[in-house]
Amino acid sequence: MPAPRKYPPELRERALQLWRESDPRPPVAQLARQLNIHPEALRSWIRQDEADRGERSDRPTSQMLEENRRLKREIAELRRVNEVLRAASAYFAAEIGPARRWS
Repeated sequence: MPAPRKYPPELRERALQLWRESDPRPPVAQLARQLNIHPEALRSWIRQDEADRGERSDRPTSQMLEENRRLKREIAELRRVNEVLRAASAYFAAEIGPARRWS
């Protein structure tokens, strides 16, 4: 289970909107101080927003990150299923024994 978010999504959207619409753009630390959020949190939000908008290529988009999370969960589930199948196969192989196996 992921940790609870420190800042509400509305604050994140508002901060990003203020930063994007400001001309000239204020320093991140100054805007963060005005909004009472940690400067690195705002800096991270800005970078992710730029990646999502196609303005940066040095980090994956939110859509790609979510797809990776989904695939990791799916892989973990498939591995659990494979373990159950292996255990069942070993159990039934031992139960049938070499004399009762088909030729």
